[in-house]
Amino acid sequence: MITLAIANQKGGVGKTTTAVNLAAALARSYKRVLLVDMDPQGNATTASSLDKNSLETGTLEVLMNEVQIEEATQKSESGRYDILPANGELTSAEVELINELMREQRLKHALLRVQDDYDFAIIDCPPSLNMLTLNALVAADGVIIPVQTEFFALEGLSALVKTIKKVGSVANPRLHIEGIVMTMYDSRTTLTSDVGKQLVQYFGDRVYKTAIPRNVRLAEAPSHGLAIFDYDKDSKGSIAYMGLAAEVTRRLKQTAKK
Repeated sequence: MITLAIANQKGGVGKTTTAVNLAAALARSYKRVLLVDMDPQGNATTASSLDKNSLETGTLEVLMNEVQIEEATQKSESGRYDILPANGELTSAEVELINELMREQRLKHALLRVQDDYDFAIIDCPPSLNMLTLNALVAADGVIIPVQTEFFALEGLSALVKTIKKVGSVANPRLHIEGIVMTMYDSRTTLTSDVGKQLVQYFGDRVYKTAIPRNVRLAEAPSHGLAIFDYDKDSKGSIAYMGLAAEVTRRLKQTAKK
């Protein structure tokens, strides 16, 4: 199983949209996918057609070792993947894990139980560098960073990169930046082009060639509890996320051959 954390400490960059639609795109490419909602906002859970307010078990209970991950996982019929759901109660994990042993490795050990059941685990991280994000980074093989192509796009990225390097050196030697995906991309603007060039200059070929366009249908889909492929399969957003999934898979295969 390949575990990818979708992370950016800046909110509103399309992080959850990317996590949900990448998971759905991989599932439609006949991959066995587990989506892990590590964000107390529970947006990935809602976008997967689950009622986050009526959860009996989810990410919190797994992190606290109250249930096994298999017991808390549900099927997203619309997404065609499995999901470990979350809601606002997950915020208590920050406090409850403070005095726990191996607190930053809880998710890693949970995922080890199901590593043979899936091809991919996609983790939707909260928009902050906290204990939940740390759990995701310790559990992950790589990080995909969604970056909105706007003026402040690079702000805060250096802090995230430093955190990834630190976690890699201390707690998870296999952790690396798998890729940078540009979101809310508008090729008509000079600003978008300039930000894209800056990202390539800094991250090189780790910037995916597939960019996610600014697309109304993408923004609407989560409120209907649907991935973009079920909401509007012919939209630019749908085409882009299928392309991203193909690029992610292709890169991973190339890396495995080296």
